Amino acid sequence: MNSYQNLNKKYSHSLGYLINFYGVCPLCTVNKHKPWIETSYHGVITENMDTVLLDPPLVALDKDAPIPYAGEICAFKIFGQDAPFEAVVLNRTSGEGVLKASSQVDCESQKEYTFIIQAYDCGAGPNGADWKKSHKAVVHIQVNDVNEFSPVFRESLYKASVTEGKIYDSILQVEAWDQDCSPQYSQICNYEIVTAGTPFAIDRNGNIRNTEQLSFDKQQSYKILVSAFDCGQKKAKEDVGVHIEVKPVCRPGWQGWNKRVDYEPGTGSKQLFPKMHLETCGGPLSGMKVMLELQTNHIGKGCDRETYSEKSLQKLCGAASGSTDLLPAPSPSTNWTASLLTDSGRDSDLIYRFDGHQATNVPDHAVPQNLTDQFTVAMWMKHGPSPGLRAEKETILCNSDKTEMNRHHYSLYVHNCRLVFLLRRDFTQIDTFRPAEFHWKLEQICDKEWHYYVINVEFPAVTLFVDGVTYEPYLVTDDWPIHSAKIDTQLTVGACWQGVEVATPRFTQYFHGSLSGLTIRPGRIETQKVISCLQACKEGLDINSLESLAKDIKVRENMKSVLVVEGEDVDSINTAMTKISYINSRQFPTPGLRRLHITASVQCFGEETCLSIPDIRAVVMVLPPSEPRITITGLKQLIRPASELRGPLGVAPFKELRITSTVMRGDAFGGRDQKCVVTEVMHNLDYCDVLVIGDELNPERESLEIHHSALLGKHLDATNSTSGISIYGVDSMAHYEQALRQLRYRNWRPAALSERRFRLTCSELNGRYTSNEFNLEVSVLHRAAPMEHINHVAAPPQYMRPVHHPLMIHALNSHTSAAPPAATVVIVICIAALVVIVVIGIYRIHATHQEASRDDEDEVKDLETDWGSSALNITINPMEVTAGPQALAEAVRGEECEEEDEDEDEELVGSVTIAESDKSDEEEEEKEEGSEEVVGKREKSEWDSSRVTY
Repeated sequence: MNSYQNLNKKYSHSLGYLINFYGVCPLCTVNKHKPWIETSYHGVITENMDTVLLDPPLVALDKDAPIPYAGEICAFKIFGQDAPFEAVVLNRTSGEGVLKASSQVDCESQKEYTFIIQAYDCGAGPNGADWKKSHKAVVHIQVNDVNEFSPVFRESLYKASVTEGKIYDSILQVEAWDQDCSPQYSQICNYEIVTAGTPFAIDRNGNIRNTEQLSFDKQQSYKILVSAFDCGQKKAKEDVGVHIEVKPVCRPGWQGWNKRVDYEPGTGSKQLFPKMHLETCGGPLSGMKVMLELQTNHIGKGCDRETYSEKSLQKLCGAASGSTDLLPAPSPSTNWTASLLTDSGRDSDLIYRFDGHQATNVPDHAVPQNLTDQFTVAMWMKHGPSPGLRAEKETILCNSDKTEMNRHHYSLYVHNCRLVFLLRRDFTQIDTFRPAEFHWKLEQICDKEWHYYVINVEFPAVTLFVDGVTYEPYLVTDDWPIHSAKIDTQLTVGACWQGVEVATPRFTQYFHGSLSGLTIRPGRIETQKVISCLQACKEGLDINSLESLAKDIKVRENMKSVLVVEGEDVDSINTAMTKISYINSRQFPTPGLRRLHITASVQCFGEETCLSIPDIRAVVMVLPPSEPRITITGLKQLIRPASELRGPLGVAPFKELRITSTVMRGDAFGGRDQKCVVTEVMHNLDYCDVLVIGDELNPERESLEIHHSALLGKHLDATNSTSGISIYGVDSMAHYEQALRQLRYRNWRPAALSERRFRLTCSELNGRYTSNEFNLEVSVLHRAAPMEHINHVAAPPQYMRPVHHPLMIHALNSHTSAAPPAATVVIVICIAALVVIVVIGIYRIHATHQEASRDDEDEVKDLETDWGSSALNITINPMEVTAGPQALAEAVRGEECEEEDEDEDEELVGSVTIAESDKSDEEEEEKEEGSEEVVGKREKSEWDSSRVTY
């Protein structure tokens, strides 16, 4: 308080001077003046203390002094968000005040505070009326730090290795940090090796070096403890361990890598060499170049691509419609490819191999017409050098005269590792030379690797894309246009058709190589974006965190299969190599080996090469994916009145359809003793076929169709015939469900029809994974005849659902076969309750029929008409439990893990499901007793056509 007393004396003289100067009247009771304070204050507070030292001190003056109240200071108010301070008035007469912390101040949370302060006088009287406030002043407060935290190491353990016989400037660097907020206490000023008698030293930056040459024979490893001190000389609470391994005399080469890297599908990117480094034996290097090559030429199309059909891929990538596939899968409507050789074992990729003796004619109805000045030719091709000394033309695609002449209208062929596209325009009024042949000379044409070729024609300009890269022709040859002649043309693949100049028309200029996805799209050219999408590779090499690499590192990629890393520093190269990873974005990738080949070249100062680094050959083993089990469930039998089939909408057979996909996963690979886990997965389908079982559809009286609106907004198309309907396109299972549920079956003359049976199957990845065969029967209800002696317990399975036994699922390691006593009691009680409910339901039906017996004869006469105008409403017993997705998963788990063969057939009448299951002896006896009671009560029973509920 001495400082505040001195301030009081100092400012008392000032107050007297102001009173004399301004002539303030002591008898005046009016509050005329506002208090006055400094415009800004600067303060300091030490964390965990409550008093602020302000400069200048907090003092408020008022010209109304020494008048009571008006000349006195009653309060200081602080304005600021979350300012943990308060101002206290020490002396109302002198206006002295002090700033204090209202809560604990922590430098680590906030180092500085800025807020506004104002002074208030006491007003005109004792009640505080007519008070006045000063102007606003800015207060800046700085929080002083206290050394309350100890240094902490960033790693719990440091490891390094050295080669014997060498002195290192730095083996490794340890690093600690401090949580204090000030530079004095937060910085680490010193490190110390705690372990005594070790041949190591550490500097102020944490770099550890050896003080003598180490010997592998003398000691192979060292374990030392290191501590750290902040600049306030506070020691770390816990020392850190450092393990240094001594290696024998080095040999240049890669170290810390595995020959095999297992890749589990669905795990994203996986590092190939997380501990890999190049040992250069300490030689001074000026540069390095490392090339990694992922060899996938044994995979279909040279990469693990999605094996959907070309048409589905085009739709996925947003390609323009209207393309014609010249090498489709063989089928009754596309049989011209049936005689060609296919490259088997390529994970369902549709690849055709031409050995110099294979070719095919494209039928006239499949030949694209009206090739205008704009069209696109696209294909996948794998080709090597031409066989023989004298290379001949190898025709990929050719459109020539079928007879009489031998003119080539357009063709695509390979000649001496050059790709040539021939386009002869029709003769017009201008009889001048036109561009006719376009030549490209590229290494890709004969490198025996798969490449994606797209030729965009915007006559007279023709552009070639190879793997998404644009190439202009190096040579364009002009020729005369072709004069029109009424001669049919023949389009061929794999050779060219020679119609004249030989005794028998034949193929010539055969192609040697493999082709896939050969398409022509008239009237449109493909965009760069679509071309890149169509040839995009789903697997390849990748390097993570490029921004974290050293500035001297250069990385170049080539189609994800080749990665080149260049740099000047070995450590930077090693860091880059640890970040290289393999990625396969396919949900169900092709399993098998991917070979890796790594070559490295090292340059020294003043020499071209100074070290010979052995090549590395490793493999990436893509493990088999958890194959999905596509399951189609729903109602297996529908009974519908004939009038509903005759209606304008017909019936929706698959209205209750459900498509699910599950995979089985175990806790360990190949562990039969491990529990299986059923996981539902979502993925795409590429087609669903609905086939008619039995006689084909008669177009004169029935149809199976889907409205175009059901396919809007989806990547789906549909084709139908008398054999059924096919919905195709790569799209989600949910969209396939929605489309199939809107499928309609109509029969406008169903008099002679008793039932129609359909079979539904779906596929993923072009048939690689197929669903179960889901069979559905649509039964037609024409009339209902009177029935005698109906036993409502044993006789009417069409209107009652038998009791389902609970499905018992056992884990693989479970050996218990008997249910516990408590479970047995619960089962018996449930069965008894169910029997009571059935008897009550029968009694209600019996009463309903007695009330309606007087109208039975009239209703039987008009029964067929009533079926069309009334509805059978059946209420299902709420005690029954319908199997849901969880039950489906349990059933799958029971079948896959327990290998139990449990088949459950379900039928549906109206909206009631009928399931047949094994009944226990008790259930059979109870049902027989119930049957005898009902038969005894009523000898004759007839169903009426009115609405019956039970």
